[in-house]
Amino acid sequence: MNRRTAIKQFFIIAGGLTILSSCLNDGGASIVLNKLKLSAEDEQFLGDLVDVLIPKSDTPGGKELNLHLFVVKMVDDCESPENQEKFVSGFNKLRKQLNLANAKETENTLANLTDKTDEKTFFEIFKSRAIQGYMNSEYVMKNKVIYKLIPGPYNGAVKING
Repeated sequence: MNRRTAIKQFFIIAGGLTILSSCLNDGGASIVLNKLKLSAEDEQFLGDLVDVLIPKSDTPGGKELNLHLFVVKMVDDCESPENQEKFVSGFNKLRKQLNLANAKETENTLANLTDKTDEKTFFEIFKSRAIQGYMNSEYVMKNKVIYKLIPGPYNGAVKING
């Protein structure tokens, strides 16, 4: 066997293993998380919940912009361990309560969350991170925010009273 054939076969096997590992998804989240553990169903629920917060209209909705993945990644990387625990606990409790098929009922439930509960903490973190993700999304930054290199025209011939 010559060296070129061996190298070619090595890369074919390495590519096959890469494709195989993506095909054998364990049903977890579609992004890599270090501390949080989410299933594909949890990710789907969060996607539906972010669509309740930022529904699709003439602009893309929250799920279309993948804000639920942004929220989960930000909680995983940036929140304190206490807030991460409250986020997961509140998520699990709220998931049992909500029926996302009925948007009006969902909005009422979210509006009537009582203070000092894990559900309220979860929703506050989720909402603030979803808004942060939306305002920093590529769609908003390119299509909604008007960027001016120079804030206004320069007029050097202005009289100053004084």
